Amino acid sequence: MPVFDFGNIKNEKPAQTVCTYMVRETNTREITREQPFLVLAEQVGGAAERASQTPLPHHVSGTFADLRMRSAFLVGEAKTPYDILDIDARFISLVKWLGENRIRVRLSGEHTANGYAVTKIREIAFGGDSRLSAEDGFLQYMIGRLLASDAPGEEPEEEAEEGDDMKLTSLQSITDFLSCAGRTLPNNIRLWARRNLAVARSAEVTPEERRHAQRALSIMLNIQWKSSYFEAIDPVEARRILDSELYGMEKVKQRIVETIIQINRTHTLPAYGILLAGPAGTGKSQVAYAIARILRLPWTTLDMSSIRDPEQLTGSSRIYANAKPGIIMEAFAAAGESNLVFIINELDKASAGKGGGNPADVLLTLLDNLGFTDNYLECMIPTGGVYPIATANDLSAISAPLLSRFAVIEIPDYTANEKQVIFRGYVLPKVLSRMGMRPEECEVTDDGLATIVREFAGASGIRDLEQAAEHLAANALYRIEVGHLPKVTFGETDIRELLE
Repeated sequence: MPVFDFGNIKNEKPAQTVCTYMVRETNTREITREQPFLVLAEQVGGAAERASQTPLPHHVSGTFADLRMRSAFLVGEAKTPYDILDIDARFISLVKWLGENRIRVRLSGEHTANGYAVTKIREIAFGGDSRLSAEDGFLQYMIGRLLASDAPGEEPEEEAEEGDDMKLTSLQSITDFLSCAGRTLPNNIRLWARRNLAVARSAEVTPEERRHAQRALSIMLNIQWKSSYFEAIDPVEARRILDSELYGMEKVKQRIVETIIQINRTHTLPAYGILLAGPAGTGKSQVAYAIARILRLPWTTLDMSSIRDPEQLTGSSRIYANAKPGIIMEAFAAAGESNLVFIINELDKASAGKGGGNPADVLLTLLDNLGFTDNYLECMIPTGGVYPIATANDLSAISAPLLSRFAVIEIPDYTANEKQVIFRGYVLPKVLSRMGMRPEECEVTDDGLATIVREFAGASGIRDLEQAAEHLAANALYRIEVGHLPKVTFGETDIRELLE
């Protein structure tokens, strides 16, 4: 392993450089005794001193040495220096920042053959310093970002560390984050952040410009910019999720599982998104949500029928007093990370723009995965981890360039027999569960079920069936509560009377 000169740390003798540790390159998402933050020497001093010392306790408080001293942790009021022997490369800047600002921390660790392995770092006192960045929440936020920076895997299953909800808003916290965890940002965003920080601090620009620069920094730095590398997904589990969410649709499920297998081979998202085309009410949105669940990604929805101006997607320039980011950038900010599923509803309505342009043209830049630029932020946003899933009723209304960005999956309407199975096995149980009713409290005979399906034979999809299930369940609940009945069974005659 390479020896790292911790900022050219010097001992009492200025001419002598003291570096006590080795750098460990790792991308683990979890800190353990085998992969700790850092390792401290167990003892200090000469042989006589070491013989009388007791091992470091499980919790030990102190400060890290600043740049004028050796690479060590100073324990207690006596500031006894315990040399750093080994450190995870991702945390060098953080340890340096803690030392330069003399922030007292409590280390928790375990004794190993290599030394005292530090598995937790908590801030315990900041001497009256009121800076946000001196608080423990900020420290845990930075640790979480650093742990995630080089890890391509899925989110850890354990409970999130305290501090995950921390937001970078003040200039001090933004400055300290760039010093400690700036390396977690893509290169172009890191350079952009430095420039905007200079604007936010400058006395030579207007207060409005400073406010916009600080707001833009807060938006960008609170997003976790992840690698576009994807861990393998279990196809069997993906199929289980699809079967639990969707009835039938065998060709649709097959295409989705094929996509999962492709991701497992390349560890990247496919070059094309998915366009689910079919009549209204056939479950296109439900398929999209199931795919997001399989990919283990946050999702956001773009409703193209309500977007008439491209600026709604791209944001407005900071030259305007009421400038703000666009819907796409707000979606990244809401998700808190750069890898997410964009569910684009009613893509066939995207060409109906008015005034200054066509919203469909904006979608082309997002779908090409070459980067997206928001007018407010004025920075290219990497989109390699964005997976678009669109829905549409009419493929003929979608422009050829836009359609070419998707793999089209046709979702046909359900047959009468399929609607009966869906109503009895999916729709009615879901409604009863939501109302807090037991399945045996509301039953439908075979004749009653056939009557429901015939009643809505002219409607596509199953939305009318869902409304009918709501009506039946509500009526059954009323009769049970008011009439003190143990259960209600709906036959053909009952259904006709209820749905008239």
